[in-house]
Amino acid sequence: MIHKSLILKTVVIFLAAYLISLILWIQIKDTYGYGITATASMLVAEVKNAKVEEIRQEKDAVITSFSRWMRQGDMLVELACKTSSYTFNVPLTFSIMASLCLFITRRRRACAEAALLLVAVHFIYVFSMGAEHLTVIYMGKGIEAVSRLKLFLYQFLWGFTDNMLIRCEPFLIGFYMYIRFRKPIPVKSQHR
Repeated sequence: MIHKSLILKTVVIFLAAYLISLILWIQIKDTYGYGITATASMLVAEVKNAKVEEIRQEKDAVITSFSRWMRQGDMLVELACKTSSYTFNVPLTFSIMASLCLFITRRRRACAEAALLLVAVHFIYVFSMGAEHLTVIYMGKGIEAVSRLKLFLYQFLWGFTDNMLIRCEPFLIGFYMYIRFRKPIPVKSQHR
C-alpha cells in the first residue's frame, strides 16, 4: 500500500521540479535549440549532398540555409525550425524524472539515460524534418531522382517523431526510467 506521505512527497517534488525546470528552460531553450538544429543540419547536409551556408537564431526559430550546386548555379533553400515545436515538453519531462527519483535505483544513471533519450528524440525530429523538406524540394526541382520509397521513409520518420514521440516523450521517458530502474518491491515472507 502506498503511504499518503509518499504521494504528497511525489506531488511536491513534481510541482517544485516543474516550476524550477520551466524557469531554467525558458533561459536556455534557444541555445539548446540552436545546438540541436546546427548539429542535425550538418548531418542533413551530408546526407542530402548540400552545404550549410548559414545558421541563425530568430526569436523562437533557428533558420538554416542549405545550398546545392546545379547547372544553372547554386540553389539556396532556407528551412526554419521552431524550437518550441519540439521542446515544449521538456519541463514536464524533467518534472516526471524528478518525481520518479523516489521510486527508482541508480538515480544518476537513470537521469543521464533519460536526458540522452530526450536529446536523441529532439535530434531525430530536427534531422527528419530537414531531410524530408529538402527531399521534397529537390525532387520537385528535379535535382534528386523521384523515389517514393525515400520520400515515404523521410515523411514517416518525421511524422512519427512529430506526432508520437514529441507529444508523448515525458510519459515515454518516465515509463522507461521506471521500468528500467524501479526499486524492487520487498516481498513479505509469510511464516506459518
